[in-house]
Amino acid sequence: MLNVLVSGFIMLLLLCGNVYAQLPDFTEMVKNNGNAVVNISTTQKPTAQDQQNDVDPGEQQMPQDVPPEMEEFFKRFFQSPGGRGYIPRETNSLGSGFIISKDGYVLTNHHVVVNAAEIVVKLKDRRELVAKLIGSDESSDVALLKLDAKDLPVVEIGSPDQLQVGEWVLAIGTPFGFEQSVTAGIVSAKGRSLPDGNYVPFIQTDVAINPGNSGGPLFNMQGKVVGINSQIYSRSGGYMGLSFAIPIDLAMNVVEQLKTKGKVSRGWLGVQIQDVTRQLAESFGMDRPHGALVAKVIPGGPADKAGLQIGDVIVEFNGQIIETSAELPPRVGVTPIDEHAKLKIIRQGEKMEVPIKVGLLPAQSVAQSQPDNNPAEVSANRLGLVVSDLTADQRQQFQVEKNGVLVQKVVKGVAQEIGIQTGDVILRLQNAVVRDSAEFNKLVTKLQPGKSIAILVQRNGNPLFLAFKLEK
Repeated sequence: MLNVLVSGFIMLLLLCGNVYAQLPDFTEMVKNNGNAVVNISTTQKPTAQDQQNDVDPGEQQMPQDVPPEMEEFFKRFFQSPGGRGYIPRETNSLGSGFIISKDGYVLTNHHVVVNAAEIVVKLKDRRELVAKLIGSDESSDVALLKLDAKDLPVVEIGSPDQLQVGEWVLAIGTPFGFEQSVTAGIVSAKGRSLPDGNYVPFIQTDVAINPGNSGGPLFNMQGKVVGINSQIYSRSGGYMGLSFAIPIDLAMNVVEQLKTKGKVSRGWLGVQIQDVTRQLAESFGMDRPHGALVAKVIPGGPADKAGLQIGDVIVEFNGQIIETSAELPPRVGVTPIDEHAKLKIIRQGEKMEVPIKVGLLPAQSVAQSQPDNNPAEVSANRLGLVVSDLTADQRQQFQVEKNGVLVQKVVKGVAQEIGIQTGDVILRLQNAVVRDSAEFNKLVTKLQPGKSIAILVQRNGNPLFLAFKLEK
């Protein structure tokens, strides 16, 4: 019996030793790269709005003889931003960065240095240097700084394309001001799209990233930088297991443009797109949901000139397969302006190839409007919708040049179930353009029960395809 226990214990030790031997050792990587990782502190001066909200300290003093248990509450009320006694002053923020050239170019996040009056970069050898902002790009959250220094330690740039989900990665940064902090984890996903990052296919990891890590490098196991740590998903403000990094190849493209032009130009097709759901795929005659569904074609844009139509589904761009709509903007964005590209699309169930000349992404703004509830209404239809024709003023208000009907009321029915709202403009029903309310109601009467039907609405200037089935 004793021999059995001893043998079992030895086997357990051997097993634990094998597992330990398989875990990565990051010590050499940290030694080789830590010197090139920097701490970034910025000073932001009060804005004009802050100055207007200044309060005379003599008017709003914290009460005297505050009980100890209430002291923290009163401090927050009188001395925090938004508090009645708060006086805006210069504020400081912390972030991270890394040196990419011996002559002093440093990469970090846009949000680390935005609106900074002064940027100070602290090196590992304790030197503190004032940095010059060469340029910053909000869309990619990348900023390029320059130090007046020579022979600085640098990182080696890697290839995010070679990263595999499940691969070990390492971050070095300054979370909560703790300099040269090292955390490790694995790649959780690639090409992740976030609401505020349409042109960035983020690398998702489970590396512990916290405030202060922003702008720091993400290393692969070869000690090469594959990303810039940028965002976390958190309900508490701290790390919760989801971290996102900007692929370094995208960041280096931004760097070159900032160096040469001082700004970033992106490719543009001139379409608004959305994902293809199962019901939409069925309504468009597709065997499965995939691709980017064209919900709007900008008049005069590259897609318009190439003959793209609303309802087309882009499934390939320049030989790259498009599985979701989020994959298209980053690929188009890094394509050189005026370059000829090829799209593969599905149009009403048929596959087609469309040549297109990539344009320059313009600055765009979307007007937010509310419907005018005065036009004469027509009767509710079998979808549960009350619609009316658009007046000339409404067309300008809702950015609709021609066709379409305005949803005046949504009653109980299928339209309510799929989320159509008062103020939506209905542009298409299945493959038919909706020209006026009379034609729309006529189209509704011809809809076949039991089949997936696509409807295109425009809401606050943005197009959106929805799908539904009428009961038999």
